[in-house]
Amino acid sequence: MSGQFVPVLTLSAIATGAIVAERFVNTALAQAGAQANTLGVARSDAAVGAVCPVDSLGTAIVQSGAAIAAGAALETDANGRAVTRTTGPTVARMAPGEVATAANQRIEVILIPN
Repeated sequence: MSGQFVPVLTLSAIATGAIVAERFVNTALAQAGAQANTLGVARSDAAVGAVCPVDSLGTAIVQSGAAIAAGAALETDANGRAVTRTTGPTVARMAPGEVATAANQRIEVILIPN
C-alpha cells in the first residue's frame, strides 16, 4: 500500500457530479460507476461545479474495492474504486509491488487510457 504516485498528465475537470478523492472519474466528469470508461483518478473531493484535479496518465493512488492481487488488471466498482477486472474496460493495472488485502485500501496503480 503505497503513498507515492507519479502523475504525467493531470487534467482540471469541472465536476458534473459529486466526486470522492482517490476514486475513478468517468468521462462525463462525475465519480465512475461499475465497469465504466474513465478519465482518471480524482486527487481531491469535488462538489458539482467545482474544479477537480484528475490524474489521467502515469500512476495514481486509488482506493481498492476488494482484495486485489499483485499485477492485476483493474476495472471500476459501483463506487469508483479499483477492483480486479472481469468484463469491464481495463482502466489501470496494479503498480509493481502493490497488493490490496481488503476494500478501502490506498493502492498505487498505473493508469491505462480507455
